[in-house]
Amino acid sequence: MRCPYCRSERTRVIDTYRDSKGGIRRRRVCIGCENRFSTYERAILSSPLVVKLDGTREEFDRDKLARGIRIACAKRPVSAADIDRLIGEIESTLRSMGKAEVSSRVIGDLAIAGLKDLDHIAYIRYAIVYLGLDDLQAIRGEIDRLLEG
Repeated sequence: MRCPYCRSERTRVIDTYRDSKGGIRRRRVCIGCENRFSTYERAILSSPLVVKLDGTREEFDRDKLARGIRIACAKRPVSAADIDRLIGEIESTLRSMGKAEVSSRVIGDLAIAGLKDLDHIAYIRYAIVYLGLDDLQAIRGEIDRLLEG
């Protein structure tokens, strides 16, 4: 592990924590510059291929999903921990399906369902893009459905 401050490869682990998502957080100190930093390790498990609407396939990209959800939650009272939990739940659900390929629609449905529980404004922001709500009447209809349920 390289030190992010001086780029030295001589670091030492001070402390190790296991989290509920199956990751390991390590607190480290650089032998060279004596600065401390944390690293996070997560197991790399096989993820399904995502079948997009046009029929193309690509590897599941956790960062791409996170970007979309973070944009929807921008300037909302949603903690980073809640966003990470939602992304982890979606990823876990995809893996538990045990399929080699999964439709992008399934991922979008999981994201929109999670956002609906997390924050209604973030849900509407995501729905505008995901559901293709391209006029005010469609957006109003979605808001009305949200308020009814």
